[in-house]
Amino acid sequence: MDLGLADRVYVLTGASRGLGFATAEALVADGAKVVISSRDEARVAEAVDALGGDDNAAGVIADLTAPETPRLLIDTASDRFGRFDGALISVGGPTTGGAAAMTDEHWREAFETVFLGSIRAAREFAAALPESGAIGLVLSTSVKTPLAGLGLSNGLRPGLAMAAKDLADEYAPRGVRIVSLLPGSFLTDRSRQIHEATGDASAAVAAASAKIPLRRLGEPAEFGRVAAFVLSPAASYLTGCAIPVDGGTLRTL
Repeated sequence: MDLGLADRVYVLTGASRGLGFATAEALVADGAKVVISSRDEARVAEAVDALGGDDNAAGVIADLTAPETPRLLIDTASDRFGRFDGALISVGGPTTGGAAAMTDEHWREAFETVFLGSIRAAREFAAALPESGAIGLVLSTSVKTPLAGLGLSNGLRPGLAMAAKDLADEYAPRGVRIVSLLPGSFLTDRSRQIHEATGDASAAVAAASAKIPLRRLGEPAEFGRVAAFVLSPAASYLTGCAIPVDGGTLRTL
């Protein structure tokens, strides 16, 4: 299938590694150009090189909590590659721990990063996109069911998914699509940190895999291919939905 990605330009936040980077790889492999952002300058440089260098990718050192970041990324896409066709919005996971253990400061910080930074970016990206533009928000299966030890995610991501649906309704008449993606357990640096925090990473991975119908954690590339499809013109009738990419873990409809 031709996804129609040739020469299209996408912005991806938090994409120097993990699921964001895997999506950037999938987009570039099908002919798209990407602008990737992260707060870590060295990782951004490494990611740009891994994506084939300046012909395929531009790197921006930016924090999504900064109000000026969305416009900076839009302008970089337009200045470097001449257009802006879509975005993948991803932020790092908040502090781990149950909701009752989180302080007011934990909640405020997580709201700024997980919620406000994401919704601001989605709003500004959507306003700047042309017809057939698309936005994907990388959320979590905690949108549909709580995850043990991830109280901040359980509290904030469901609201973000609803806000994304509201935005999708608003921008759909302009032909701009907004979709939430709900990754389950993947072999990323974030999941490794969570497993290592248990004191026995191997046992934690085995236990997590046993709960997944496919009996394994996902590879980032498996998420990246789904996200690239959702952002592509081939998915032109998808909007306002939340798509699990979780190996069958969620038991909800």
